[in-house]
Amino acid sequence: MKVLFLDNDGVICLSNNWGGRDKKRINFLKNNPEFSEKTGKIPVHFIFDDFDKKAVKVLNEIIEETDCEIVVSSDWRLHANLEELREYYTDQGIIKPPIATTGRMEFFDPEGYDLYTWKGWLARIRCTEIREWLKLNEGVEKWCAVDDLNMGREGLENFVLTPSSREGIKKTGAKEKIINFLR
Repeated sequence: MKVLFLDNDGVICLSNNWGGRDKKRINFLKNNPEFSEKTGKIPVHFIFDDFDKKAVKVLNEIIEETDCEIVVSSDWRLHANLEELREYYTDQGIIKPPIATTGRMEFFDPEGYDLYTWKGWLARIRCTEIREWLKLNEGVEKWCAVDDLNMGREGLENFVLTPSSREGIKKTGAKEKIINFLR
């Protein structure tokens, strides 16, 4: 099996789409006055930003060329279960929904820490979660992790950085690097 560990924000959900989730949530609440956030859960389509259409196209090309499976390593896994993520990915045009999510390590309270320290901590945690998933799941012959957090600094092999939140997976050369890790 070939596995692509995929972050969402900054990889396939790009900064030009950020903020849409707030509008979606407000519209949902406005159109459903009987709904109470205390007793119900807002449907996942109203809590996430849309994926960038060109980034989805690139991801689909990677999936078609490598026949990889997606494992969600994004924090989005903390706000939706696997079935909800599968449905969201499909609705956003991704041709193969995720098969799993990475586990969740102890969460960090960023209060009192600067953004650089917080991002470094999050990258270390995400690396550990990916390594743990690989340990627990036999049969992975090839894998690649794609993220806008620099997990390469944490020694994660098979890693592709997408440092620009405007480009994400569309960044020149990113697709080729991912495919090379999955071949």
